[in-house]
Amino acid sequence: MKWEDFRQSDNIEDRRGSDDTGGGGMMGGSSGHLGLGAMIVLGIIGYALGIDPRVLIGGAEMVSHVSSGAQHQSAAPRGQVGAPKDRIGQFVAAILAENEDVWKDVLPQQANVRFVPAPVVLFNGQTRSGCGKAQSAMGPFYCPEDKKIYLDTSFFREMQQKFGGGGDFAYAYVISHEMGHHIQDQLGILSKWQDAQQNAGSKAQANAISVRIELQADCLAGVWAANANQKWQVLEAGDVEKAIATAQAIGDDKLQEASRGYVVPDSFTHGSAAQRVQWLQRGLQSGKIASCNTFN
Repeated sequence: MKWEDFRQSDNIEDRRGSDDTGGGGMMGGSSGHLGLGAMIVLGIIGYALGIDPRVLIGGAEMVSHVSSGAQHQSAAPRGQVGAPKDRIGQFVAAILAENEDVWKDVLPQQANVRFVPAPVVLFNGQTRSGCGKAQSAMGPFYCPEDKKIYLDTSFFREMQQKFGGGGDFAYAYVISHEMGHHIQDQLGILSKWQDAQQNAGSKAQANAISVRIELQADCLAGVWAANANQKWQVLEAGDVEKAIATAQAIGDDKLQEASRGYVVPDSFTHGSAAQRVQWLQRGLQSGKIASCNTFN
């Protein structure tokens, strides 16, 4: 994927190397349904490293939902703002810039909504977010409370070394999936379906809503890629295949089969491998937000 020659966004808050421990920012009394991108790697990390995925999921559920009574004991730290100087930081800044430049045109044109950029917070280990404590094991996620994307860049190394994935476009797909949640937030979709999720009559129904939220973010990542490629010809041979391979690897059915030896569709939160590939490809092929209606 071509990215080195493109501008880099300054909308980066780099907390890597800070002494922030993430303490004091945990919310109290909150429990929610996971559905904001954190599950994208929880199962993989758990199964690869021998960690019980339920422990990771429990923490991520707290990040993905903040109750109205949540209390934050201290403000999140302020990292260095601007495009980082290291290569992985520059990559994130370039992909973020490409997302910003696409969505500032596409969102008004296709949805009559002005695009408001979402900052990316880079951290390692753990930090604080508007949704509570952020930890590496939770994977990348979008926090609707502070409208920021949180990313521990070691996640990319994990993708490459432990999961057999990787490649610039696969990494860009992960970042753009989280930006997809921000687009959902700006369109009013995220809050609507999170409310429906909280009021669902059963865990299976709540999970089904989560799947639709996540598949739509996959599709919106594809919409971004289609428009970015139309504007700047960023995609190179093999890029799409690598992203599709990543989408397949993180399908709920693949993760469950690897860990349990069997699949329980009612417990899916992100969709099957086939579904994830289908919706990513739909966005890639159409370049249209309207093609991403996973709720119909």
